[in-house]
This record gives sequence, C-alpha cells and structure tokens, in this order.
Amino acid sequence: MSLPIFWTDEAKETFDAIFFFILDKFSEQSAKKFLKQANKILKIIKAQPEIFEASIYDQCRKGRITNQTSVFYEIQNDQIRLLFFFNNRQDPLIT
Repeated sequence: MSLPIFWTDEAKETFDAIFFFILDKFSEQSAKKFLKQANKILKIIKAQPEIFEASIYDQCRKGRITNQTSVFYEIQNDQIRLLFFFNNRQDPLIT
C-alpha cells in the first residue's frame, strides 16, 4: 500500500525549524544528512504506513528519523498526513 504524503503547515514549519537549527548549530553537512535521512524515512512511511509505532492515540504514529528527531503522522483513508516534526530532546507531547 503506497499512499501520498500531505504536509500540514505545522509539519512544514517544524521541519524547517529543525533543519535550520542543525544548519546553524552544526554544519551544512549535518543538515544535508538530516535531510537525506528524513527523505528515507518518508519513503518508508509512504510504502508501509503502519511500520512505525502507534502512540496512545490510535491514528497518530511516530517515526524516528535520527536519535534526536522524529516525525508524527496519521494514516487517513487516502493519504498520510504529516502532523509535525519533533526534537526528541524536548519534553514529549505524545507518547
């Protein structure tokens, strides 16, 4: 099952914030590595939406991009909605 991915506004904003944080605090190489890994995980989610663990909310799933970052998404009938990207060093919003 391959579903199209829809980026919410919050997903776009949080992805950009993490990308630019990495670029600013570390290096361009680290930011590119994050981008490559995020794309890899999104391809996996697109091909196998239920591969990552479900949170306490049945429809919300958490995919680990790196040890420091995750993506939260939900599976709908005809698409995957990216909800937001999360810095794992923050206090968790959803478990």
